[in-house]
Amino acid sequence: MRLNSIKPSVGATKNRKRVGRGIGSGTGKTCGRGHKGQKSRAGGFHKVGFEGGQMPLHRRLPKRGFKSMKSLFTQQIRLGDIDRLGISIVNLAELKKCGAVSSLTRNVKIFLSGSIKKPIKVQDIPVSSGVRVAIEKAGGSIESTKEKESK
Repeated sequence: MRLNSIKPSVGATKNRKRVGRGIGSGTGKTCGRGHKGQKSRAGGFHKVGFEGGQMPLHRRLPKRGFKSMKSLFTQQIRLGDIDRLGISIVNLAELKKCGAVSSLTRNVKIFLSGSIKKPIKVQDIPVSSGVRVAIEKAGGSIESTKEKESK
């Protein structure tokens, strides 16, 4: 195969439309633009999103952005940070008391970053699977009253 022998497949390309070449061409006189109106005239265009004077959609919608409103009350904490705190029982109240999470926090999740050497007892805080293994390996335990209520 050579580059000069490569051609597009049959039906993949169309001939260019030659407008304004007489009545017999099918696109003579108005050249397929129709009669009158903004789009029929030379230079007749409008901005992207223009809706004919109506307030455009991008200006009608509120400018809140995409930041989750839950993120104010949710925090994550590293396993290594808990080890440095030096507490044996880890729950939301203890984490707030130590200053590890803000006072507004309602939900905390522990994720695996760092290591733990002392056994700790985690109460009512969700943990990732890697954290569960690390805590149990160090001799700690994870208990959740929420799981017991749902069963």
